[in-house]
Amino acid sequence: MAVDSSSIIALAETEALVILDIINAAAKRYGGIIQPDCYHEPYMSGDVLACEMTSMTFYGYLQDGKVVGVAGFQPVAGVTLIRHAYILPANQRQGIGSKLMEYLKSLTRTRSLLVGTWAAAYWAIDFYQKYGFKLLPDRTELLARYWRISPRQIETSVVLGMELDVK
Repeated sequence: MAVDSSSIIALAETEALVILDIINAAAKRYGGIIQPDCYHEPYMSGDVLACEMTSMTFYGYLQDGKVVGVAGFQPVAGVTLIRHAYILPANQRQGIGSKLMEYLKSLTRTRSLLVGTWAAAYWAIDFYQKYGFKLLPDRTELLARYWRISPRQIETSVVLGMELDVK
């Protein structure tokens, strides 16, 4: 019988370079897909990540002791946001994203769980819909209220959400 040597842990600031490497490796898929003025390499800088880490907790999926997937978890103004969810390309399509989503859902103490992504990132939209998220019609209002992103990113993004039974 195989031993499952995977787990999900909260990541500390000392893991910022690992988080950054995963985000930037996985975000390469956006090249040629999202609007050219929205894509650059590296996709996320260390300074931007440091700022993001002050307002959310990053969780990492460990496989054989190595972080191979990350997702930010951000309760804000009565809702919870899933932010910056990325899996290393070599580790995608192995159920890691679904395990991270289920874990983050279990942590959520608000009724609404929201995730934003690029409107052109059809694979991300499909992934979230597979796990029960629905595209929300009021994306512009939601993005402006809960995310700190540029007007251009608001214009080119969507929001998916789900309502949870929380105790």
